[in-house]
Amino acid sequence: MASKFLAVGAAVPAVEAEVGAVATQSFANLAYRVQGLAMLRTGTGAADALAGLVAADPARPTRQAGVVGRSGPGATFTGDGCFPWAGGVAGDGYAIQGNILTGPEVVAAMERAWIESAVLEGVDGAASGRVLARRLHAALAAGDAAGGDSRGRQSAAIVVARRGGGYGGGSDVEVDLRVDDDPDPVTRLGGLIELWELYFGKPDPAALLKLDGELAVEVDRRLAAVGHRDLAGWAGVENLEERLVDGHIDPLVLAKLREATPERG
Repeated sequence: MASKFLAVGAAVPAVEAEVGAVATQSFANLAYRVQGLAMLRTGTGAADALAGLVAADPARPTRQAGVVGRSGPGATFTGDGCFPWAGGVAGDGYAIQGNILTGPEVVAAMERAWIESAVLEGVDGAASGRVLARRLHAALAAGDAAGGDSRGRQSAAIVVARRGGGYGGGSDVEVDLRVDDDPDPVTRLGGLIELWELYFGKPDPAALLKLDGELAVEVDRRLAAVGHRDLAGWAGVENLEERLVDGHIDPLVLAKLREATPERG
């Protein structure tokens, strides 16, 4: 999500792994987040969950919301009291909506980018946080380029949940990135995704280098130069521990180690 609103990521989204996602917009009703996920958790479809939220809300003309379940089509709602331009689109696995936009071309561009980016799923799977974060960012960037919020820019956020996908496998929140106050938040968010991929992305098994022979000697020498006896210790200090694999080294980790220990030829 992106908006001319402070810290939009703190108010709009709620996600739960293997359950779904809820977005509350316009005059956001934060209760939608808990209530919507609760209904999705029972197996209620996105459209019915959204209808239930709206029906119970006396201020529904000013509300806007989107709901996506574990599978099937998403659902979107825009009350007739929302500030123009306001509207949304929904389809298989997505719901896109916005208010105070420059026009309908914004959500149309976002939908197009989301659908076109589906080809990324063939790279490393639909459940990958990297893939979903990139797809969500592509949609935000497309909406931004099409006009975005007619008031300007301030904040943007992306949240992805996957069972056991969080840091160290101890939570389900795999990606949770926010730019709370910036004149170009969508661009800044793209930079944060790149950093997330470096520090929290999992290494490509096909690219791993076996840590033996001359490479092992080089790594030991470079580790000694920065005052570490083992790779795990140095990687932990550099926040690269999620990329460690026994008996191997991720090329990205090796590049960072070489960067930290320049040697004269």
